[in-house]
Amino acid sequence: MTHAAHIRLTGHIDVPEPRRAAIAAALPEHIRLTRAEPGCLAFEVRPDPAMPGRYTVAELFASRAAFEAHQARVAASDWGRISAGLPRSYTIDEVPA
Repeated sequence: MTHAAHIRLTGHIDVPEPRRAAIAAALPEHIRLTRAEPGCLAFEVRPDPAMPGRYTVAELFASRAAFEAHQARVAASDWGRISAGLPRSYTIDEVPA
């Protein structure tokens, strides 16, 4: 029996100084909501100690459908509005389940 691959996203988001307080305030709820999503296996967003304003991001979802549902939820969320337009550098790949 073949299992679908997990979807992994890794990278970072850069937050300019004027937006850092709003991002820091909204991030805990974004993390909480994402971790509660069906198919979310891991979700970490942490400040990069070497670069002020940069957050490293690591996500793992059980399936492409779970990842796409996450993307749709985020786009319509407070986090999506608050973080709109921020520079992001992500790699998305499939990993064995």
